Amino acid sequence: MSPEPAKRPRPVRRAAFPQMTDRLPLGQTGLAISPFCLGWVQDPDTIQAAFDAGINFFFITTDMHWPAYEGIRRGLTKLLARGSAVRDQIVIAAVSYVTQPDFTYMPFVELLDSVPRLERIDVLVIGGAYGHEYPVRRDIYRENLQRGELGARALATTFHDRAAAVDAINGAELDIAFVRCNPVHPGARSDLYPRLRPSTTRVFNFNSMIGYTKPAALTKLGITADHWRPRPTDYYRFALSQPVVDGLLCSLHHPREVTALARALNQPQLDAQEQRYMIDLAKLAGGTMRLAEASARRARQA
Repeated sequence: MSPEPAKRPRPVRRAAFPQMTDRLPLGQTGLAISPFCLGWVQDPDTIQAAFDAGINFFFITTDMHWPAYEGIRRGLTKLLARGSAVRDQIVIAAVSYVTQPDFTYMPFVELLDSVPRLERIDVLVIGGAYGHEYPVRRDIYRENLQRGELGARALATTFHDRAAAVDAINGAELDIAFVRCNPVHPGARSDLYPRLRPSTTRVFNFNSMIGYTKPAALTKLGITADHWRPRPTDYYRFALSQPVVDGLLCSLHHPREVTALARALNQPQLDAQEQRYMIDLAKLAGGTMRLAEASARRARQA
């Protein structure tokens, strides 16, 4: 019997942002993933650009949002056409949001049929999980995994219930837990991340870009050009500035966005005041904070 994998302590700070060429082992699965997982894209060529930059981890739906993932299906088809060696260099995570137990298998089969040379799914992903229904799906997926169904070797979940995520991560029930934290929904910073204990489960952030506001809209809100206007990549920096986060599920729509993210990863981490500023900007854009309140907060922090 193989020994249990050692549980990793949760870091209190990180020396620098992870890089696209880094690799994170997933327990005893034999899989190693980049800290960046690419999902929804618009230009299919983004997939090859990401692979060439070092990303080997890709996330694709089997049911909900199927039309939006046309770009990644086409991109993976082009990438796999490079040759048979490519398939062993990439890790495919496929998600299903179906909760009815009888229908938790076929969506994955249909995905395999839709992408030539895909051959297998490496990570089965339980999509959009809540505490009241998650255990049933978890047990079904575990059985599929143990039987070697679809060629899968790892199990993951995208959580919409932070309490359920805490228990699953601390109990090492999964290889990867995808959780949401961004300036609009920053709650994980207080009720999830501080509660995590040493575990073999990798923590990836998703929906990082929620809260981004374009410069023209910021001008209308009174945020002039002499103020910091966060760029899209700053929202990935926001997510990665939480040291317990191992990686990100990203939506990079064009090859130039892969390059932009690579540059951002060489910038400093965001400090607490910068993170608070981004949260205040999100509140301002969402109409839950007035400019005077945001300015007063900044003055107190100065």
